[in-house]
Amino acid sequence: MVYIINRFGQLICESDGFFDSHRFCGICIESAQIGRFRDESEGDCLCFVEDGYFTMAWAYFDPEYENLNIRINPPRVSVDNSSCNDSTLVKVDSLNKPGILLELVQFLTDLDLVITKAYISSDGGWFMDVFHVTDQQGKKVTDSRTIDKIEKALGPKGQSTDGLKNRTGEKVGVHSVGGHTSIELIGRDRPGLLSEITAILAGLHFNVNAAEVWTHNGHVACVVYVDDESHSGAVDGQSRLSMVEEQLNNILGGCDTDEKVACTSFSMGSTHVDRRLHQLLFAGRDYEGSGTVKEVERSSSLRPKVSIDNCEEKGYSVVTVTSRDRPKLMFDIVCTLTDMQYVVFHAAVSSDGPYASQEYYIRHMDGCTLDTEGEKERVIKCLEAAIHRRVSEGLSLELCAKDRVGLLSEVTRVLREYGLSVKRAGASTIGEQAISVFYVTDASGNTVDAKTIEALRKEIGHTMMLNVKKDPPVAKEPEVSGLDKTRFFFGSLLEKLLS
Repeated sequence: MVYIINRFGQLICESDGFFDSHRFCGICIESAQIGRFRDESEGDCLCFVEDGYFTMAWAYFDPEYENLNIRINPPRVSVDNSSCNDSTLVKVDSLNKPGILLELVQFLTDLDLVITKAYISSDGGWFMDVFHVTDQQGKKVTDSRTIDKIEKALGPKGQSTDGLKNRTGEKVGVHSVGGHTSIELIGRDRPGLLSEITAILAGLHFNVNAAEVWTHNGHVACVVYVDDESHSGAVDGQSRLSMVEEQLNNILGGCDTDEKVACTSFSMGSTHVDRRLHQLLFAGRDYEGSGTVKEVERSSSLRPKVSIDNCEEKGYSVVTVTSRDRPKLMFDIVCTLTDMQYVVFHAAVSSDGPYASQEYYIRHMDGCTLDTEGEKERVIKCLEAAIHRRVSEGLSLELCAKDRVGLLSEVTRVLREYGLSVKRAGASTIGEQAISVFYVTDASGNTVDAKTIEALRKEIGHTMMLNVKKDPPVAKEPEVSGLDKTRFFFGSLLEKLLS
């Protein structure tokens, strides 16, 4: 709305439109047309008239205004080791904001904490969470430094969840890894592809500082942090970046006629690396198709059970997930729902032995529930894909060696020569040591035989440390009869919270 007043403060006229950039100071009021105008600015405008001329003044908004509520109602966090016998309770009360649940779950998982139970409620403007967490050994969190990190990041000292985003250790982008260049790749998976990617990087004298590789349903997503061998910093020069992009796109696009699934990009953002891998595979539509994931074919106990019902009384869609428990399971589910533009209003999460049950009360960001079978089927497929992406299939090969340019290329070349297929991989550098973990199968997706492992030890054992771990045995799936036994009795809790 535009208000035109004279120097005595009297209202001359008003308009429901805006004056464009040509109608500023020094234009005669008689020549100004009052009406509806397009303008990129938003808000109320005051036009002051004096001696037949007018000036315009847009309303001023203090940039600290949006943090006013946080200052008045700072978040409260408590770390409780006395209320529960087998886990630490992390309680968080704060103002609600989009994406806050994902940020909290991401923060806790980045501290290597295991979420065994969680109760979420975020209806209205307030957000209340209770997380039951343990360390990787299943014990309570007693380390004072970890507790201090939680209290500082989630409590009043953090001031807002924006501080949370800057504390998490796993980021994609130049600014998050001390000046390294981040390369993102998505394409069709095939034997030897990772070896070809690392060979190109080594040939251009790029040192791989860290990398994460996921494969699922015939797709591969990769985030690689590299630096220039010549000065141990970010790769400079557009010509070199263009060269590596062209070469990587050639090998990614060469494995399928559908060019839309192959892409190489250089990230400058600050998205969490695990979330970015989910986004890359989601963009590649890896959730489409079924029956190509080998671990699902071999054991029905690995199949997650996802169902969606509508709670018409409260206006929610209820997503229920029952699957084999594993680290970061809650993060993967919440991440997927968030990136699909769904808001979690209430949730209950629990793990019982080797299996976990999770229930989410959601709506789309536009306030709608999942009313059509097509919408429900798509969400179910995407959640199933998100759970499968991080499943550790095959043998785990842990390698440690002194870092050098071309080390990762050498390792992946040996794996390819022995006919091993990399299903998931992670690499990092700590000081002068390079540490890598590869989950591998044979070319057919079966377990690698002992002879191949021994030959592999002889091949690379003299230059690096190699530790081989097998997958833990799959526990027998619990017997379930009826929908009520696979879901939480969350209705009574929801009713109390909303009444």
